[in-house]
Amino acid sequence: MRPVDASDPGGTGCGIVMFSHGGPVKVYVATRPVDFRKGIDGLALAVQEMFGLDPFCGAVFVFRSKRADRIKLLVWDQTGMVLVHKRLEDARFVWPQVQGGVMRMSSAQLAALFEGLDWRLVRSERARRPLVAG
Repeated sequence: MRPVDASDPGGTGCGIVMFSHGGPVKVYVATRPVDFRKGIDGLALAVQEMFGLDPFCGAVFVFRSKRADRIKLLVWDQTGMVLVHKRLEDARFVWPQVQGGVMRMSSAQLAALFEGLDWRLVRSERARRPLVAG
């Protein structure tokens, strides 16, 4: 994994560092709020129980608080478990409708969510598959 500065294009040193494998990152979002007193171990266990996935697979796991003003990201970066916690001031994150289960989102949608933007507006353009080569 290499660090990528996702929010500091000017190089001011004030951005957040996200992690990338150099390719697309799988992102899983818990649609129900979790107890935000949980740390790395508690959230890793939640990944196994709620998502049915291996917390050490390199995917980003996203958790929300009840008030929707806090977010936690959990990811294994091949050297250790990383936990990122963010609280928005005077705002709330845009979350999917609360339901039982897990949803997927793209890394671009995660970046928008993390910035406090409406991630639902981020859509990738689908390229048409060529019928012939050349």
